[in-house]
Amino acid sequence: MGSGLVREDGTAPRGRLPRIVVALEGDRGCIARARHLAADFLAGARDAHGLPVSQRVLDLTQLVVSELVTNALKYAPGPVSVDLSLAGGAVEIVVRDSDPVLPVARAADGGRVGQHGLEIVMAVAQSFEAHREPGGKRVRARIALADPPDVPRPWQ
Repeated sequence: MGSGLVREDGTAPRGRLPRIVVALEGDRGCIARARHLAADFLAGARDAHGLPVSQRVLDLTQLVVSELVTNALKYAPGPVSVDLSLAGGAVEIVVRDSDPVLPVARAADGGRVGQHGLEIVMAVAQSFEAHREPGGKRVRARIALADPPDVPRPWQ
């Protein structure tokens, strides 16, 4: 299931931050599995490496994973892969699929029902990019691990 950078118990070898790559076949439930994978990945990073992972970061990461996997399954034939890693104080989410057409955020329209996923991802991500690759595309979003100072915390 992983890339060799995460042990069976979910921890990373000493000196390496965790990374996991998972292929999804597009069956029922794979979007929920991707969200759970993201939550487990961040919990492991917090517990094994002492990295700051707030509930807000966990929620945003699951939201971004869900939106990117949903779009990939909706528009691309074939399998989808999810790659989660930690670097530079952020969780990096990479979703690959077989469709070479790059996603484009639509103009804001409060009357439109649905099709706001990419707008949401771009609004909450520290960065977002999409690139064509042989056999499809790679969509990458980064979520900062540290909460901005102006985010209210329920325990304060």
